Amino acid sequence: MTTNHTIEPGEWIRVITLRQPWATCVLAGKDIENRPRPWSWRGWLLLHAGLKTERAPLKDPLVATAIRGRQLHTGAIIGVARLADCHTDATDAPPCSPWAQPGAHHLVLADVQELALPIPITRGQLGPWRPSQDLVDQILPQLPHLAPEDTS
Repeated sequence: MTTNHTIEPGEWIRVITLRQPWATCVLAGKDIENRPRPWSWRGWLLLHAGLKTERAPLKDPLVATAIRGRQLHTGAIIGVARLADCHTDATDAPPCSPWAQPGAHHLVLADVQELALPIPITRGQLGPWRPSQDLVDQILPQLPHLAPEDTS
């Protein structure tokens, strides 16, 4: 299946790899992803659950509540979100979200949607990476409204 998009997928959508349980927390309402460096890119992100699961966060009450009853998929695209902003909190300000870590760059995630059928993919990396057209074509049947931003 191919799309009619004339814009290459790497120009309008990126992929972010998150370890579990953080990837599932995003699907459950985690609105901030903490990163060591700021990101200038804004737009749609495919949410890729990496191959590893961090065990220590599973004991955190905020995380445990978010993932309760959910499967922790690994090695798969599990959803999509819009990267709306990236900022750090002022030193004397309260955190912008319960998920915000002090000193980190906060990727602000909005319009999160979970895929009904995760798409297996074992490749990933920490920064935003460009999906292949084949990968985007596998996602679009589940999210047919997903399209490049109107830049006019």
